[in-house]
Amino acid sequence: MQQPDYWASIIKKIVVLYTPFLVVGVLLGYWQQALIIACAYHIFWFYRYQKRLQDWLWNDRSLIPPQGPGTWELIFNGIYRLQQRHRARRRELASVIRRFREGAEALPDAAVVCRNDGSIIWCNRLAWQCLGFRWPEDAGQNISNLIRNPAFVSFLQLRDFSEPLVMPSPVNDDKILEARVMPYAEDQFMLVVRDVTHIKSIENMRKNFVANVSHELRTPLTVLKGYLEMLEDELPPPARWKKMQQVMLEQTMRMDSLVDQLLTLSRIEVATDIDRNRIVDVPRMLLMLQHEAKALSGSLRHEIVFQVDPELKIYGDEDQLRSAMTNLVNNAIKYTPAGRKITVDWRRDGSQARFAVTDEGEGIALEHLGRLTDRFYRVDKARSRQTGGSGLGLAIVKHALSHHDSMLNVDSTPGKGSTFSFRIPEILVVKN
Repeated sequence: MQQPDYWASIIKKIVVLYTPFLVVGVLLGYWQQALIIACAYHIFWFYRYQKRLQDWLWNDRSLIPPQGPGTWELIFNGIYRLQQRHRARRRELASVIRRFREGAEALPDAAVVCRNDGSIIWCNRLAWQCLGFRWPEDAGQNISNLIRNPAFVSFLQLRDFSEPLVMPSPVNDDKILEARVMPYAEDQFMLVVRDVTHIKSIENMRKNFVANVSHELRTPLTVLKGYLEMLEDELPPPARWKKMQQVMLEQTMRMDSLVDQLLTLSRIEVATDIDRNRIVDVPRMLLMLQHEAKALSGSLRHEIVFQVDPELKIYGDEDQLRSAMTNLVNNAIKYTPAGRKITVDWRRDGSQARFAVTDEGEGIALEHLGRLTDRFYRVDKARSRQTGGSGLGLAIVKHALSHHDSMLNVDSTPGKGSTFSFRIPEILVVKN
């Protein structure tokens, strides 16, 4: 609707309204009274449509404006257009807010929007899980009242947000959180909190790994260094020199074995993708392992029994499977007293394939079972060093089996023995 010239329209309507009254008043000789009547009618007409406008704005729920002649039509239509623009703006703002909240909910981190005084404006769903916030119940609460960690309170008060803050979760002390603060609006800021428990755990594993490797290498190196320093002064008698040579050779072999196992573990961890179309002849592998096991047993004279299904083959990585099976058999030989029985079993178990090593050793206490596959973990450290164990064998087994969709199971009774087993899923079993 095109708006006409305002003043021209007003003058025209005044002329149309007052002229008849003025003409009649002049003809009757009462033009002043006629002019007063015209003004009274004009005022009544004006307040009538003003009342309509008031009722429409405050009482009527209809969005359609009332009908009005002349200037009032322009006013009604103008207000109607203004309302339409406001509704469109509100819809647009509501859409922006909805998209922002949807985006914030999709974040992998907890997000909290606060005013500079610390009062909470909004938070996403992850803030409920990581920080224990409840939305909208906690709206307006000061964030320092909900997160009472002194380091966090100081972090907000100092206003130095160049570095993130690492703190325990207020709802779970076992979780580690990393908090970052960034300006969000003129008088607001956004707190972004990330769960870094896994990252910190990996960092601790790396530190422990370096410490354990250093410790494992320090002992043989100290022995070698001591003997070499003794040789600087004078050569020992032949009998003593022969003993020294034997000790140095044993320590050198110990370091060599440790390095080999570290390289094997590293190679298996990196090779996450195996060739699932390559057939592994497990019976042939176990035949070779049987000869190696008897040679390793030597003077201990274990009764080693291999029960192998000669037709049972699987798909996978032959080197990784050989490392896993060899470690399990060698561990049984090392930790089983002389003369006792060790059984190696490879057979079908339903649609799966099962490998198990059962010994008659001393067994393992329940509190140790959960950590057997940790790197460098030993149940009996003194005995492990005597047998040449590095604590990496079962870690190698764990990673090799995970690449074949399997896991190590341990059943052990102290004083009676242990069974280490794993199952290969049906999809990796070769059909006869």
